[in-house]
Amino acid sequence: MTSSYQPQSVAQYFNEFGSGEWERLVRSPTDEVSLHIHTHYLGKHITPGMQVLEVGAGAGRFTQVLAGLGARILVGDISPVQLDLNRKFAAEYGFDKAVVAWQQLDICDLSCFAPAAFDAVVAYGGPFSYVLDQKDVALAECLRVLKPGGLLLLSVMSLWGSAARFLEGTLQVPPEFNQQITATGDLTAATLPGRHGNFMHLFRARELRTWLENAGLEVLDLSAANCISLTWNEKLSTIRQDPEKWNELLRMELDAGADEGCWGLGTHMIAVARNG
Repeated sequence: MTSSYQPQSVAQYFNEFGSGEWERLVRSPTDEVSLHIHTHYLGKHITPGMQVLEVGAGAGRFTQVLAGLGARILVGDISPVQLDLNRKFAAEYGFDKAVVAWQQLDICDLSCFAPAAFDAVVAYGGPFSYVLDQKDVALAECLRVLKPGGLLLLSVMSLWGSAARFLEGTLQVPPEFNQQITATGDLTAATLPGRHGNFMHLFRARELRTWLENAGLEVLDLSAANCISLTWNEKLSTIRQDPEKWNELLRMELDAGADEGCWGLGTHMIAVARNG
């Protein structure tokens, strides 16, 4: 059976996306909320001196955060363009000294690393979504290179939060195809004829937790990356200009995102799990 995961397509997408990946999480106040919550969970669990494998590191937005937390980082990405950008921004912003190496790799094949080589694996931004039906292979590889008791920090695309943020476009999809997408969580050429790339699996909250627990992981944290202000768009810019209101929004977003009833309501879900 042919896999729906196309690594060359993922690499090409991010090669073409280029420096947009560096700007992606600061482009709008909604994106900044997501950056804040992702960063919160790194700060909560990553401690100085940790040996961290960052898979799907992109241009380095979270590499910079990890460096600031005192981690030693092996930067990995499937896109050579993103790796070059990560090196560039690391040198420009001074976090290159925290990087042990930059390496082109696929999350489904980490055979270049010895077992139990890392204290933590960080897979933010959706690597487990992009591998579609190969997510079990990717997870097994991440757990293989994690030390016993090591931490996996990941974020995946969320089905219902993505539908909410992009509702206008979602409702432009013919119902028979939209129903396939919501039933399977897969956004591919098979479920949406005419789509030629950027294929992904969008997770439901219960699905994500069950998947991690079935792999023997202890889930320590689960959160939406944004939920309260997800669809505010331009209105959020006014709030962003008022520091008191902005800080209160961030506090509320963190509190709400960690509430079980809100886990699936952001564009991404964040999970932190301990290896058995």
